[in-house]
Amino acid sequence: MTGGPLDPGHLIDLGIGGPRRIRRRLPPGEAVRSTLIALVSTAVVFGLLAIAVTSSPNWADVQDKFFNGAIFSRSLPKIVEAFGTNVAMFLIAEVLTLILGLVLAILRGLPGPVFFPLRLIATVYVDFFRAVPGLLIVALLGFGIPGLGIEGVPGDPFLWGLVALTLVYAAYVSEVYRAGIESVHWSQEAAARSLGLNRLQALRYVIVPQAVRRVIPPLLNDFIGLQKDTVLVSTLGVVEIFRESQILKQAAFNFTPYLDVALVFVVITIPLARLTDWLVARDRARHASNR
Repeated sequence: MTGGPLDPGHLIDLGIGGPRRIRRRLPPGEAVRSTLIALVSTAVVFGLLAIAVTSSPNWADVQDKFFNGAIFSRSLPKIVEAFGTNVAMFLIAEVLTLILGLVLAILRGLPGPVFFPLRLIATVYVDFFRAVPGLLIVALLGFGIPGLGIEGVPGDPFLWGLVALTLVYAAYVSEVYRAGIESVHWSQEAAARSLGLNRLQALRYVIVPQAVRRVIPPLLNDFIGLQKDTVLVSTLGVVEIFRESQILKQAAFNFTPYLDVALVFVVITIPLARLTDWLVARDRARHASNR
């Protein structure tokens, strides 16, 4: 019996003894019907939720304190302007994190007993900064180092917030890099060494380029987290998006400015999340087609 849903021609072979999933193309009429059902059911569910929320006791007070249209429109331009500080910090920290994370990943992969001290330093670094909350690192560097009063050491809270975020996220990014490096088949390095390249040259020209291409989606996930965690520097007094919303909230005795902040991050983050999903799907499809 052929042509059924379990016909091998309908399966995606991943080389692991079975299919990942089965795709079935719906007839045009059934596809339209399924789409309409999904739209109607979604509208009904969200409509009922909206009715339940707006008809609840004290909804008018909640609406005034959290969803005040006048305060929202008045605060949004200032919120967007302050977001420039977050963007600047994110862009600088992203570059520094990529560099430091790659260095840590390479150090952890150096072979031989002579490199044990470097492997140990990199391992302790990664374990420490992954274990300690990021907010605590921001506070330790942002308040602690300027508090020492050492001559010549800058006390700029933006700088120390940037350093703290870079140190923390480099630990996470190094693990992503390391996973990518270890995913490259050993034969790639063997082929490079047979051509006369040493270990470092093989890493530079053969292994790392392949590893970086493989870890772009998880790196984007880390950068989404980094982008959001730039608000942590508000604890140091840096007037960025969250600190600006606190100032506006205290001036208006209203929490709507926080909604402005949430909206800005949603607009920025969701497209990046969808881009990450698309890259993951494309990578899986490419690997499936190469098998």
